[in-house]
Order: sequence, then structure tokens, then C-alpha cells
Amino acid sequence: MLNLPAFKVAAVQAAPVFLDTQATIDKACALIQEAAGNGAKLVAFPEVFVAGYPYWNWIMTPVEGSPWFDKLCRSAIEIPGPEIHRVAQAAKQHGVHVVIGVNERSKTGIGTLYNTLVFIGPDGKLLGRHRKLIPTWAEKLTWANGDGASLRVYDTNIGKLGGLACGENTNTLARFSLLAQGELLHVASYISLPVAPPDYDMSEAIKVRAMAHSFEGKVYTVVSCSTISDEIIDAFTPTIPNAAQMLKRKNSAFSGVIGPDGRVVGEPLIDQEGIVYAEVDLGKCIQPRQMHDIVGHYNRFDIFDLRVNRRTQQSASFSDTSENPSLDYDDESSGNGSTDNLGSALR
Repeated sequence: MLNLPAFKVAAVQAAPVFLDTQATIDKACALIQEAAGNGAKLVAFPEVFVAGYPYWNWIMTPVEGSPWFDKLCRSAIEIPGPEIHRVAQAAKQHGVHVVIGVNERSKTGIGTLYNTLVFIGPDGKLLGRHRKLIPTWAEKLTWANGDGASLRVYDTNIGKLGGLACGENTNTLARFSLLAQGELLHVASYISLPVAPPDYDMSEAIKVRAMAHSFEGKVYTVVSCSTISDEIIDAFTPTIPNAAQMLKRKNSAFSGVIGPDGRVVGEPLIDQEGIVYAEVDLGKCIQPRQMHDIVGHYNRFDIFDLRVNRRTQQSASFSDTSENPSLDYDDESSGNGSTDNLGSALR
């Protein structure tokens, strides 16, 4: 019997406590408690919610922004690690799935950061992580590229769950690779970006991308976007006197839920901080596919051939012939190309 559950989801639209990792983790745990108390079974957080986005890349020169990069590296977290463990414990305590964006620091390179989405189950286990494949535009000054090892969909008790970060939701092949694994519930994490070109409506662009994925794939998309707090603006004002003017443009954040027909479910949030709730019924993903199922009958795989390299990319490969190799393996240094062993680290 096909099990396609119906449940409530929550999309958080909020600002982190800027570059304060522990305070942001506190805020995330409180938001998980609030959303779970309102009946949510999935809580989605914005891109790099822990603990902030490198806005300096957009409003300063690379040299001016260098001290801020240092601060970001120091506030970034390793996965697994004590900070994400706290989030996982909150997920377990309240019995919810959590998808949260973090600045992940490489275990082997203190100046190498990734824009990472972390997937956590209601039992507190780490399902996996996704590192943003290609940082967008000015973001290349901060984050390294992810790789295909994290293009994965997780089989959960609320359905097959996947996600992408911000601009990579425009990457048709990345999105298709998730749909091809049976994705039914997609999390799209974003940041508020008021420094985009003047004729660019960020909130509308976010909504259009989510609608495209939902309509094409006949899936639900949960969009979670950050906001820019006065605290963030005040941090930059001493260096950039017009920081407020640059970072307060309206229509820069959209959070909401899109159904498999490409339409918004419930009421979205534009700009202001809060939590969006919506009812999701995965059974509604069936009927639209009778007409168009792009990963099934409505395609020509004899003509189109997508190949996805899911091998972990690493700086070096090591051959160890020791009789007593280290038992403290992690996926980044062992080169096993899998995230399957990450879950045990949070138990």
C-alpha cells in the first residue's frame, strides 16, 4: 500500500544572531520548540542560518571584507559537532524533522568553508548534509564548491525529502537529480539579498523558482528565507555609513510553501520575521503526474542521459597499511564517498 502522509510543515523566516554561533543555536532550538508546539512535523530554516551570511562580499571590497571572513571562519561549525548536536537533540525532544543551513568549516582546512544544509530526523539522527554546489556571484569569495556526494534524497516517515540552497534552485540538472531519486518534499533555503540589481525583485524571484520546481516535479517545496536584522546593519555601519540604505530594500525575502500544482499553499511571509505554516498532503502529488511525470513516463531516457558523479572530492587520497588504523573516521578524511556514517555521530 502506498503511504503518502498529510502533515503540517513550518518555514522559518528569521535572522540569525549575527556571527554568534551559540546564541543562534539557542534561537534555532526555541524556534523548533515553537513550530513543533504548533503541530509542525518539518521545520525548515534559512540558508546559513548558523550563524550568518557574508553580506560584506556585496558592500565592501575583498580587502575590506577580509576581517569579516576571519570572523565567519571562527563562528563556523564542523559536522558532526556539538552545535549541530544541540539542534539534533531539540529535533528529537520535539519529534520533528529539521533542515537547517549552516556555515560548515572543513575539518582539515580552517579557512575552507561550505554553505551547507543539514538534514536531521525526528529521532535526533543526522540524515546527511548538502554542500552548495556552486556559490553564487560574490559568494565565491567565501565558500568552496560542494560536490555530488550530497545530491541525495532521504527516505523519511514524512516522505522522500531533499533540498538545495538559494541560487542552485535554478540549476535544472541539480533539481532533476533529486526528482529522479523520488523527491516529494523539497526544502529551498534562501537569504534576504537586498543588494541585488535594482530591477531585481528578490522575493518574487524566490517564489518563481519554487513554483518552477514544484510544478515541473509535481512536489511540495518549503521555502525558508532569512531576514536582515538591525543588528546586522549596525555591524556594518561603522565601515559602510550607508549600510542601512543598501540592506533595507523591501521585497527581499519570501518564505512559504508551494504545492505540486505550482501554487502557494496558505499565506507566505514577505520581509518580516516569523514562521509560515502550511498543510501538506503528499497524495496530491499523484494526479498531476498522470499528465506530466518528467522522471517517469513523460520523458525519453533513450535520448536524454543525465549522469551524476557522487564521489566525494578530496585534496588527497591515503593508503594506510597499518594493522591498527584509526577508528575515528569521518566522511571528509576517509574518502569513502558516503554520508551514511554521519548519523551515528549524533546518537
